[in-house]
Amino acid sequence: QKHKVSLYKAGQPSLVAQGKRRYDRKMRGFGGQKKPIFHKKAKLTKKVVLRLTCEECKKMSQRCLGRSKTFTLGEGEKKLNAWGY
Repeated sequence: QKHKVSLYKAGQPSLVAQGKRRYDRKMRGFGGQKKPIFHKKAKLTKKVVLRLTCEECKKMSQRCLGRSKTFTLGEGEKKLNAWGY
Protein backbone atom coordinates (compact mmCIF):
# COMPACT_ATOMS: atom_id res chain seq x y z
CA GLN A 1 0.00 0.00 0.00
CA LYS A 2 1.15 3.52 -0.77
CA HIS A 3 1.25 6.05 2.00
CA LYS A 4 1.48 9.83 1.98
CA VAL A 5 4.20 10.73 4.50
CA SER A 6 4.10 13.96 6.48
CA LEU A 7 5.68 15.20 9.68
CA TYR A 8 3.54 15.19 12.84
CA LYS A 9 3.06 18.58 14.47
CA ALA A 10 1.26 19.14 17.76
CA GLY A 11 -1.97 21.10 17.57
CA GLN A 12 -2.67 24.39 19.31
CA PRO A 13 -3.41 23.87 23.02
CA SER A 14 -7.03 24.48 23.99
CA LEU A 15 -7.91 27.37 26.28
CA VAL A 16 -10.95 25.52 27.66
CA ALA A 17 -9.16 22.35 28.78
CA GLN A 18 -9.63 21.59 32.49
CA GLY A 19 -5.95 21.85 33.37
CA LYS A 20 -5.58 25.21 31.61
CA ARG A 21 -8.70 26.59 33.34
CA ARG A 22 -7.40 25.42 36.72
CA TYR A 23 -3.95 26.92 36.04
CA ASP A 24 -5.39 30.27 34.92
CA ARG A 25 -7.68 30.47 37.96
CA LYS A 26 -4.80 29.75 40.31
CA MET A 27 -2.54 32.36 38.64
CA ARG A 28 -5.13 35.14 38.87
CA GLY A 29 -4.90 37.94 41.41
CA PHE A 30 -2.13 39.07 43.70
CA GLY A 31 0.38 36.95 45.58
CA GLY A 32 3.28 36.37 43.17
CA GLN A 33 4.12 33.33 41.12
CA LYS A 34 2.13 30.36 42.43
CA LYS A 35 3.43 27.57 40.22
CA PRO A 36 7.01 26.72 39.29
CA ILE A 37 8.44 27.90 35.96
CA PHE A 38 10.57 25.17 34.41
CA HIS A 39 14.11 26.35 33.54
CA LYS A 40 16.31 23.22 33.50
CA LYS A 41 15.77 22.08 29.91
CA ALA A 42 18.00 19.07 29.40
CA LYS A 43 17.08 17.63 26.01
CA LEU A 44 18.42 19.23 22.82
CA THR A 45 16.50 17.02 20.43
CA LYS A 46 12.89 16.24 19.63
CA LYS A 47 11.42 12.91 18.67
CA VAL A 48 10.62 12.67 14.96
CA VAL A 49 7.15 11.27 14.29
CA LEU A 50 5.98 10.43 10.78
CA ARG A 51 2.30 10.60 9.96
CA LEU A 52 1.35 8.00 7.36
CA THR A 53 -1.91 8.42 5.46
CA CYS A 54 -3.07 5.48 3.35
CA GLU A 55 -3.91 6.66 -0.16
CA GLU A 56 -6.63 4.01 -0.59
CA CYS A 57 -8.63 4.17 2.64
CA LYS A 58 -7.29 7.48 4.14
CA LYS A 59 -6.48 5.73 7.43
CA MET A 60 -3.75 7.48 9.42
CA SER A 61 -1.01 5.84 11.46
CA GLN A 62 2.05 7.28 13.14
CA ARG A 63 5.61 5.97 13.27
CA CYS A 64 8.24 7.29 15.68
CA LEU A 65 11.77 7.42 14.22
CA GLY A 66 13.54 8.43 17.44
CA ARG A 67 15.41 11.56 18.38
CA SER A 68 17.06 13.93 15.93
CA LYS A 69 18.29 17.52 16.02
CA THR A 70 17.30 18.24 12.44
CA PHE A 71 15.02 16.27 10.17
CA THR A 72 13.88 17.28 6.71
CA LEU A 73 11.26 15.25 4.94
CA GLY A 74 11.95 14.38 1.32
CA GLU A 75 15.73 14.84 1.19
CA GLY A 76 16.60 11.39 2.52
CA GLU A 77 14.13 9.43 0.45
CA LYS A 78 16.51 6.47 0.30
CA LYS A 79 16.54 6.43 4.09
CA LEU A 80 12.75 6.51 4.27
CA ASN A 81 12.50 3.57 1.89
CA ALA A 82 14.69 1.55 4.26
CA TRP A 83 11.75 1.58 6.73
CA GLY A 84 9.42 0.55 3.98
CA TYR A 85 7.51 3.76 3.25
